[in-house]
Amino acid sequence: QVQLVESGGGLVQAGGSLRLSCAASGSIFSINTMDWYRQAPGKQRELVARVTAGGSTNYAASVKGRFTISRDNAKNTVYLQMSTLKPEDTAVYYCNAVVVVTSPHRALEVWGQGTLVTVSS
Repeated sequence: QVQLVESGGGLVQAGGSLRLSCAASGSIFSINTMDWYRQAPGKQRELVARVTAGGSTNYAASVKGRFTISRDNAKNTVYLQMSTLKPEDTAVYYCNAVVVVTSPHRALEVWGQGTLVTVSS
C-alpha cells in the first residue's frame, strides 16, 4: 500500500557531501516520524536521524553537526544532507517512516530498499 524509494547514494571522497532523498507513495493519509538508518558491513542497523511530523529533529552523536535531516510534507519526502563525510559513514542507508494509511486509518511502519553510500579515504 505504501512504498518508500530512496535515491542519492554513491561514492564520494572523505570530506565530501551527498544528499539522500526518500519519497513515499501510495495510500497515504499522513506521515508521522521519518527516519534515516544505516547499516555498515558486519554491524547492526543504527538510527542516524529522525524528523517528526512537526519538524523536530534528533541525530546520532556520530553525525551531529555534519548531517541535516529535513522533510517536505507536500511531497511526502525526507532528505538527509550529509557533509564532511568520513570513511566510517560508509553503509547502506535506509529510510523508515510511520505512515497512516487511508480507509481504514491505521499506522504502518515502512522501510525503503536502501541506498549505498561509500566514502573513500
